[in-house]
Amino acid sequence: MKELQLKYGCNPNQKPSRIYMSGGESLPIEVLSGSPGYINFLDAFNGWQLVKELKEAAGLPAAASFKHVSPAGVGVGLPLDSVLARACWIDDLEELSPLACAYARARGADRMSSFGDFICLSDTCDVSTARLIKREVSDGVIAPGYEPGALQILNAKKNGKYNVIQIDPDYEPEPLEKKQVYGITFEQGRNEQKINEDLLKNVVTKNRDIPDSARLDLIISLITLKYTQSNSVCFVKGGQAIGIGAGQQSRVHCTRLAGNKADNWFLRQSPQVLELSFVDEIRRADRDNAIDTYIGEDYMDVLADGRWESIFKVKPDVFTQEEKRKWLDSMTGVSLGSDAFFPFGDNIDRAYKSGVKYVAQPGGSVRDDQVIETCDQYGMAMAFTGLRLFHH
Repeated sequence: MKELQLKYGCNPNQKPSRIYMSGGESLPIEVLSGSPGYINFLDAFNGWQLVKELKEAAGLPAAASFKHVSPAGVGVGLPLDSVLARACWIDDLEELSPLACAYARARGADRMSSFGDFICLSDTCDVSTARLIKREVSDGVIAPGYEPGALQILNAKKNGKYNVIQIDPDYEPEPLEKKQVYGITFEQGRNEQKINEDLLKNVVTKNRDIPDSARLDLIISLITLKYTQSNSVCFVKGGQAIGIGAGQQSRVHCTRLAGNKADNWFLRQSPQVLELSFVDEIRRADRDNAIDTYIGEDYMDVLADGRWESIFKVKPDVFTQEEKRKWLDSMTGVSLGSDAFFPFGDNIDRAYKSGVKYVAQPGGSVRDDQVIETCDQYGMAMAFTGLRLFHH
């Protein structure tokens, strides 16, 4: 297949639309089910690059949950403990494969943002992963292959209209990439810089101890940032991106956004949230929205107007700010990556509130000394990678 006609571009009024190879060769993908759209393919191709590179760097199956050309969550195939499994709504499933664990982590990072995501898998989609995908609201999936049983499960989703894309894992793009803006062609060399532990050698803080688990998390953060719309910051813990701040003009706003998402991820694992008793007929998305409201500051309004009766079997106690802060203060060992240098120490101040202990950033700011000093105040270990990772 040399080209694929699409229904429309980013918006219904943008026609005609297609994807094709400029050299006339065949596309490296096959659509096995559904009819993916323009944005679906943007998410699929960006996400495939991410999980392919992460699999190579980590040596573990990788998955990403993509929305509007940035990841909402990323994970590698490490097992989930019982608390995290409950928070990700998978504790009722039988033992998950490593690839399924990777997607459970990716989907569980920010479940509200992942609603209607495009799923990107580094490995052949197995039955375990397909069963997990079946129960979530998503637009489609891209993977290098599908087990027959997995494909049967996915083909039944959305009455056979679920988007399933198979990509050639051996496909290598041209070293130069091009795009047009306002009829003008931009050309640049692809960002082929490999991200590995060599980037973490230049530790500039008094604390120079970065354990292997944190090194893996920092690599996950940097590879995630490589395919996230800039400016961007990524919090990672235990093989899972738990907070991604993307596309902000101010770096501290990226850090606040990512930090708030990381806080929500951790608050969902608190006893107050895990013990919530939902009505039997509630849908998964409504349950996620209810938890977000319960964690938020406007829950008193929900209690006051009686809406809780349509969500919970039992009226839950208010999760006070003091209780939330006490729980968040127990979160430690978080890793943080930034796609460009931190211009001020305020980013580190905010990161500390979300349990950050390890930092990787390019360095190169005129205020590097201030940022290092702020890290030293909190006992953080920070590496200067010397590598900017802007993505637009």
